[in-house]
Amino acid sequence: MIGSLRGVILEKQAPDLLIEVAGVGYEVQLPLTSFYKLPETGKEAMIYTHFVVREDAQLLYGFHSAAERALFRQLLKANGIGPKLALTILSGLTAQQFVRCVQQDDISTLCKLPGVGKKTAERLLVEMRDRLKDWGLNISTPVTDHLVLQGDEVEAFELVENSENDAISALVALGYSSTQATKAVEKVKQPDLSSEQLIKLALRSMI
Repeated sequence: MIGSLRGVILEKQAPDLLIEVAGVGYEVQLPLTSFYKLPETGKEAMIYTHFVVREDAQLLYGFHSAAERALFRQLLKANGIGPKLALTILSGLTAQQFVRCVQQDDISTLCKLPGVGKKTAERLLVEMRDRLKDWGLNISTPVTDHLVLQGDEVEAFELVENSENDAISALVALGYSSTQATKAVEKVKQPDLSSEQLIKLALRSMI
């Protein structure tokens, strides 16, 4: 079992991370709520991990805190929830927001997440209620925004285009349709926003 990784970030493209630890590059997928908190490429980072072994793949999922990983593991115990859907849920909602949804029986918010229909949301509320009753509402820290520095006008234009494309790709990877992702990014796009900021704003507009 790989429980955590500490190393240098080689590549970042939400929700995927490539981190080098002792000369070995590990590919890790993170929920966007954890991805936002990563330092820049070339910096050292420490993430908690959950290792999944399937017949056709070995997958690593990463988290900013042990509490976020614990919630991911609780989600996996729910009927019909696999790693991909659990990752999508924790990308659309912070751990704190998800706990609040369960405690307040907020089915409408859960149903706005891709892959979570009414029956799945109802089942989640029932199955997670007892598991999360002692969690409280202070298990997640606020997301910190990161601004992207601009160069000249041509570089700035390319940066904006790339940020929008990266944001759309990340949302599609999480289960949103290409049309939904494009519309959401178009709705919230502003000059000088990084892909992480666009993703965060787009998700907020859909939840």
